[in-house]
Amino acid sequence: MNIENLTTIQQSVKETLDIRAGIAAGHKRNVLICGGTGCTSSGSVKIHDAMQKALEERGISDEVKVIQTGCFGLCANGPIMIVYPEGTFYTHVSVDDVDEIVNEHLVGGKEVERLLHKEKTASGNVEPTSLSESQFYKKQHRVALRNCGFIDPENIDEYIGRDGYRAIAKVLNEMEPQQVIDEMKKSGLRGRGGGGFPTGLKWQFAADQPKGKKYVVCNADEGDPGAFMDRSILEGDPHAIIEAMEIAGYAVGADEGYIYVRAEYPIAVHRLQVAIKQAHEKGLLGNNILGTDFNFDITLRLGAGAFVCGEETALLTSIEGHRGEPRPRPPFPAVKGLFGKPTMNNNVETYANVAQIILNGADWYASMGTEKSKGTKVFALGGKITNTGLVEVPMGTTLREIIEEIGGGVPNGKKFKAAQTGGPSGGCIPAELIDTPIDYDNLTAIGCMMGSGGLIVMDEDNCMVDIAKFYLEFTVDESCGKCTPCRVGIVRLLETLEKITDGRGELEDLDKLEELCNYIKSGSLCGLGQTAPNPVLSTLRFFRDEYVAHVVDKKCPAHVCKNLMQYIIDDNKCVGCKMCSKGCPADAIHVNDGAVVKEGKKLPYLVIDQSKCVKCGACIATCKFKAIYKS
Repeated sequence: MNIENLTTIQQSVKETLDIRAGIAAGHKRNVLICGGTGCTSSGSVKIHDAMQKALEERGISDEVKVIQTGCFGLCANGPIMIVYPEGTFYTHVSVDDVDEIVNEHLVGGKEVERLLHKEKTASGNVEPTSLSESQFYKKQHRVALRNCGFIDPENIDEYIGRDGYRAIAKVLNEMEPQQVIDEMKKSGLRGRGGGGFPTGLKWQFAADQPKGKKYVVCNADEGDPGAFMDRSILEGDPHAIIEAMEIAGYAVGADEGYIYVRAEYPIAVHRLQVAIKQAHEKGLLGNNILGTDFNFDITLRLGAGAFVCGEETALLTSIEGHRGEPRPRPPFPAVKGLFGKPTMNNNVETYANVAQIILNGADWYASMGTEKSKGTKVFALGGKITNTGLVEVPMGTTLREIIEEIGGGVPNGKKFKAAQTGGPSGGCIPAELIDTPIDYDNLTAIGCMMGSGGLIVMDEDNCMVDIAKFYLEFTVDESCGKCTPCRVGIVRLLETLEKITDGRGELEDLDKLEELCNYIKSGSLCGLGQTAPNPVLSTLRFFRDEYVAHVVDKKCPAHVCKNLMQYIIDDNKCVGCKMCSKGCPADAIHVNDGAVVKEGKKLPYLVIDQSKCVKCGACIATCKFKAIYKS
């Protein structure tokens, strides 16, 4: 394929895609069904198949095109279906709804009212809202996610129709390798994998190495709890990563690339395999790309689920076939990386920005974000939040805007307490700092970090000591054990946190925690150990009163730590129905034989034997009178 062929495909496919922008061309309608992991787990594949079958039975399959896309982002409302050109936004669709949608909407022209996404308007009315006009989307600016939820990720022509592979064509025909690197530097793009290292500078280091064998690597080993940004990009727009790796290869002088992706991402793996095969067939990957003398090929490597392999040197070691353990640096991978050769490594989201920077210019990208943190950032918004899903906003957007406006706020009338950014490597941002602009420097200043982009929202029912313990349990399991500060140090941290949550803590333990955290940060070999203490340090800094309550009062203010709480029956509310007793798996609730009215007060009719209670909460769930509470 040459540049003329690419242009021809782009122009022809663009007409097909225009229907999704409201211009009737080709098919009368496009039905887009989310095919990301979240909606797939809720049955979207069955919905897709049922829709195809229903259209064929009614003889209108040539009028309506059904497309399985990547993630739309609003995961809380899945499975999602969008009908174009109307832009009708259906949520929580099931297989049982397909016939009604076909008969009422696609044949009859009338939207199915009960399935429409509705939001409260400024006038106070609840009205149907399109996806683009929803509160979830209004403040978003999609660059890395621009094609997710819009194209068929298994159709290379649709990617080409959205200007796909035009960036590599521009690079090969109009730019020298150093010009490409200079454009990356000028854009201000920083690594989205967590460290925030300037992308252009990393490319420059690899390019400056002597000519010879070099590699380009994509880190798709996304392992943070609650993070699914990279997975969704790979599922929804795999060709964007292939094209970006080609551009990087041209810039640094590499002819071979590796994508290291988690085997636990089967949909992403499949779509990458399809994309690589299609790119080869079109002459967009392999030898003499677009009729030039540039050669570049990509190999997939599947990871076995080791979190430490997200660290670049451990990842390279794993690709080589060895146990995934980090290497001392220097030498850095740009000098001596994969198989001992200069290697340039970026993560999925970083690559997802590259083609758009080349096509639109560095100034365009640098116009978004803040002075030192340019562009946009994708967050996986989860936890105690109304709108769970993927969010892409300009750097510098405040935490309040993300949580309250895009995320829809904390549900069930609960109060926002903290947000955990960066997963096990990050820290907790307290409610008093909710107006903090989210960028690399602001988060670092308050003892947190961007990380890869997981953003877990917590409310008043979360215990911050327990949260720190949760992340330490994760890093203890995931430590490769190569260096003593990490292998032994974080185990000692976890033991101290367990001591505190069990009610055996002492005030001096808090000082010991901080001291040990600093030793681990300064002495660990790789980023896993160096950042593992962050959840402990940030919760100690912003929620020290909770630690003190656990140690001094032997109480968990959030009533989460089992050894520091009790389930109590309120004798003023208890009616003696015994439903809680029947539902108790530990046989801990029994009748108080001495129940009498004494001095005008009724003694508890039922009591909980605290020595038997396992704090499972079954009694609270069973009681219809809300007579049981945690203390």
